[in-house]
Amino acid sequence: MSAVTEPSKHIIEQNRRALDELPFGNTADQADADRGFIAKLEPGIIKDDKGTVVWDDESYGFLRGSCPNSVHPSLWRQSGLVVKQGLYEVIPGIYQIRGLDLSNMTIIEGTTGVIIIDPLISTETAEAGLELYYAHRGRKPVTGMIYTHSHVDHFGGVMGVMTAEDAESGRIPVVAPAGFLEHAVAENVYAGVAMARRAAYMYGAALPRGAKGQVGAGLGQTTSTGTVTLIAPTHDITATGQEMTIDGVRIVFQITPGTEAPSEMNFYFPDFRALCMAENATHTLHNLLTLRGALVRDPHVWAKYLTESINLYARESDVVFASHHWPTWGTETLVEYLELQRDLYAYLHDQTLRRLNQGYVGTEIAEMMEMPPALADSWAAHGYYGSVSHNVKAVYQRYMGWFDGNPAHLWEHPPVENAKRHVEFMGGADEVLRKARKSFDEGDYRWVVQAVNYVIFADDTNEAAKSLQADAFEQLAFGSENGPWRNFFLSGAYELRNGNFGTPTKELPQTMLAAMTVDMVLDGLALRVDGPKAWHEKAASDWVFTDENRTVRLQLRNGVLLHWDRHDGDKLPEPDVTFTLTRPTLIGLLLGGRDIQEAVQSGALKVEGDVQSFAKLVGLFDAPNPDFAIVTP
Repeated sequence: MSAVTEPSKHIIEQNRRALDELPFGNTADQADADRGFIAKLEPGIIKDDKGTVVWDDESYGFLRGSCPNSVHPSLWRQSGLVVKQGLYEVIPGIYQIRGLDLSNMTIIEGTTGVIIIDPLISTETAEAGLELYYAHRGRKPVTGMIYTHSHVDHFGGVMGVMTAEDAESGRIPVVAPAGFLEHAVAENVYAGVAMARRAAYMYGAALPRGAKGQVGAGLGQTTSTGTVTLIAPTHDITATGQEMTIDGVRIVFQITPGTEAPSEMNFYFPDFRALCMAENATHTLHNLLTLRGALVRDPHVWAKYLTESINLYARESDVVFASHHWPTWGTETLVEYLELQRDLYAYLHDQTLRRLNQGYVGTEIAEMMEMPPALADSWAAHGYYGSVSHNVKAVYQRYMGWFDGNPAHLWEHPPVENAKRHVEFMGGADEVLRKARKSFDEGDYRWVVQAVNYVIFADDTNEAAKSLQADAFEQLAFGSENGPWRNFFLSGAYELRNGNFGTPTKELPQTMLAAMTVDMVLDGLALRVDGPKAWHEKAASDWVFTDENRTVRLQLRNGVLLHWDRHDGDKLPEPDVTFTLTRPTLIGLLLGGRDIQEAVQSGALKVEGDVQSFAKLVGLFDAPNPDFAIVTP
């Protein structure tokens, strides 16, 4: 397969225009990103207990140079800010570990110890970050843990700074917004395999670093690849205005469900005059529909909660910080920053709806959308992580769904059959590639990747098509201001040239499995049933959970695995088999690979009835594929 391409004259010219048109004279972010610096991790490499590198800040050393033609100058600027790593003082008593993972870890000094906000993705990075703090601020016990929201980069490293026993004993309160556990686990289980595979494209963790490779993801550099853990919250925040005092530190909470995460909260420290915005206000336009896949977020409610944050807390604050990027200081400055962030999401929502009601579809509105001058001039409103293009389409999807109303699009052929017909109508593969090369030379890379995609999906052995597609993906990457877009394009090119790199992140961690409820486990099990294979099979079993004092009926019919709680007096037919066990035993057997015979012999599992009926059910389960193809059929 051919080598990585050079940036074309079209991309070089596009990036040159960006240098002329964007507000590069505004360097306030550079000063803010450096403010409060205490020390960096030397070297900036973190390994797990087997010596495997899980974080490598040193690999981004090339970002200290001048911007090459192969990177959009605005993204180069953002990556140069985000790559800064180390321990920073926000204000006396509040410190941040930045640049040691995709997210930040914030440390609040209390009366006797420290409160941790969002302990990164991996235990290894969280532990290294806390040790860096200890080296310069003295060793103090962790006395509180706060998760701002339910995404893994805000809880995964928790066991690097505390233990499950710390939480169970009550020594360290673990605080999170209501619904945190349900959403944290569900996102990583129900569609977790597909999301993880696409996240590999989005964050570019498997890509080589460099001027023609991965330079960052806009929100942070990339994701660490260490050990992910979860400790369940011990305290739920259920209402705005709810207050807690942890280790002498007063905290006032604002719940913001349905914003950047389905379970999220901001909070205010009145004694510090400091406001934490979680991930609801960062120095980038965020995602309304993340490219790895998720539920579409609500920009309308997002904007409303930002207004509430401004009115409740911002005007009483001297600094605002978040779990990504750098803080903003000064009441007037931070209020303006939050107002622009609010206006950003409100504008995208309202203008998409305006055009939608004029009959335009998402792809059309995305091309028509032009941001107000004040937002275009604000670096924090640029699309380094989310983009105007895919966010507009997300708003359209939220209200109108996948169908654009044109019946010609109602029942299209699936990708491979669609591609074969396109290629035939376009005169065959050779003719498509001839015309596509002409479009490539003209700089119409968007059309090239669309047209050549048909050739690849019609015949995935066509190496000329793969090579041209990879070339075009790279040109689109070199011109992308958006970090995930660049990573998606480069990942597609990499796999076309080198083969499938799979999913770099580790399998679902045991601590996350352990946090699952019985209903989550059984819901996840239902997603594994091979429907057609199970059409004519029937089975009914009862599951008696001694640790929860409940009995659950599990029933298979018409290819669907159903479950519900049994109650006294239910007129249900007798089950084929009854299992008596605990929730941890269920998790171990169905998800953790525990041997059923061992569980029976040890007494952890009691079986009454026809166990073969359940064995038959197990044979109907399908397995997910973490290495599924993306740029080939």
